[in-house]
Amino acid sequence: MTETPQPTVRRLPVPAWARGYQRGWLRFDLLAGITVTAYLIPQVMAYAELAGLPPVAGLWGSMGALTVYAFVGTSHRLSVGPESTTALMTAVAVGSVASDGEYADLAVALAVIVGGLCIIGRYVGLARLSDLLSRPVLIGYMAGVALIMIVSQLGKLTRLDVEGDGFLPEIWWVLRHLGDAHVPTLVLGVAAATLMIAGAHRWPRAPVALIGMLTSALAVVVLGLEDRGVRVIGDIPSALPQPGLPGVTASGVVSLLVPALGVAFVAYSDNILTARAFEEPGQRVDPPRELLALGAANLGAGLMQGFPISSSGSRTAIAAAVGARTQLTSLVTVAATVLALVFLRPVLSAFPSAALGAVVVYAAVRLVEVPEFRRFAEFRVSELVIALTTAASVLVLGVLEGILVAVGMSLADLLRRVSHPHDAVLGFVPGLAGMHDIDDYPEATMLPGLLVYRYDSPLFFANAADFKHRALGSIARSADPVRWFLLNAEANVEIDITAADMLDELREELATRGIVFAMARVKQDLSADLAPTGFWERLDPAHVFPTLPTAVAAYRAWAGPAEEDQRPEDS
Repeated sequence: MTETPQPTVRRLPVPAWARGYQRGWLRFDLLAGITVTAYLIPQVMAYAELAGLPPVAGLWGSMGALTVYAFVGTSHRLSVGPESTTALMTAVAVGSVASDGEYADLAVALAVIVGGLCIIGRYVGLARLSDLLSRPVLIGYMAGVALIMIVSQLGKLTRLDVEGDGFLPEIWWVLRHLGDAHVPTLVLGVAAATLMIAGAHRWPRAPVALIGMLTSALAVVVLGLEDRGVRVIGDIPSALPQPGLPGVTASGVVSLLVPALGVAFVAYSDNILTARAFEEPGQRVDPPRELLALGAANLGAGLMQGFPISSSGSRTAIAAAVGARTQLTSLVTVAATVLALVFLRPVLSAFPSAALGAVVVYAAVRLVEVPEFRRFAEFRVSELVIALTTAASVLVLGVLEGILVAVGMSLADLLRRVSHPHDAVLGFVPGLAGMHDIDDYPEATMLPGLLVYRYDSPLFFANAADFKHRALGSIARSADPVRWFLLNAEANVEIDITAADMLDELREELATRGIVFAMARVKQDLSADLAPTGFWERLDPAHVFPTLPTAVAAYRAWAGPAEEDQRPEDS
């Protein structure tokens, strides 16, 4: 009997965190989702205003981003959505190109472009770009951004129309016009910021941003501050936005491409660092997939009429502290946010603008990691200089330009380290196997006539001349005439054409001096890199050794009995 073929059942894709979901996790994810919502609502509304958009745009964007990331991301705890840095960068990028009536559309378009660039970057191997930012650069960059955030809120905190082009001009303008500030607004804003900052220090797990906002709204109502000129958010749309693409011209898209690259770079760096910080045992954050997830989340935010998003370290930390197990936390947060928009609009509309500015100030203060600056100073002064210079570049040049300076400084620091790395002349240490740096062991002895040299870096154009200069310098400093120069190549895992030429020049110069050039511990990658240059045809194969002991034995055999009486104990 012939069986009737059964139709193929297509199942919806299931995120990795849901496949092994345990019933006992549910209460933790529900509690974490509701707790994160209490933080998210005032934060993202404040960040929307920081970006120059209506507060509700922050709520819309967070819903789209959280929903998409829950299905695409690889971190089980990461909370994505509007964040201070991307909000500030949105304001800078869109404000420089927007004309009347198109600001909101350009902000939405920026989110979509950032999402597209991240997705493209995932498939062309750009996930490693975040590695270009060293820890001092990131700390300095965030400190600079934090100070700009604080200054950007001075208008809301004083009800002054702040003028000035840049960080210092704006501060100077406010100082000169501080006597014109609206006193009730200033008092309310300063009190709210103080409550949040002090409350976070005293009760680190409490939703201080929400408490500060609710307290400020209550003060406005009880004291009649709105009648005295204190501004509130006002009406919030009751309907959710219709998903769709913004109506932006081709020229508008082109004008946003360069800023979008900067936003994408910073957002991804923040995403991957935060995700790694909250990895749990047995879980692994996949950088390429995270870049794809960030792109998809930005598309989700844009389609929901939001603006570019990143990860939130504070909300992620809160979720982890409450016990979040999976991305179900994010989906619960979305549902709770929708309920708040539907049923709590009167409360949200009563939030004073000064209190939203206070939320941004509170978030900015938390971005400045003073202990890290102290740690850099104790570790190495150059690390502190890099952090401070990066912060200054953000303040003086601007956020987007500061990104370029940060990347440039990271690369410069890398080149500085590898262009003049540690090197060593190796000798024998009594009672210690192998060969070791004679600078580390004053009792070390060398085999007369043999100089064993190690250069602790791959060889490339930036250190090729330094390598040759220091190799010849080690010969010049030798107490005994050098007959063999043995390069211990264990650290020279790669080489470029410039360094290959310099290596050959060193071999030739030593030959003119009557010194044999030999190599030991040559890695396969280095051997393969040198093969096309013809280097191995010009170097005697008898002078290439797999280990240091075989090279030393070959030198002893070559030097003959005259060296035997001077042989150090090397066993």
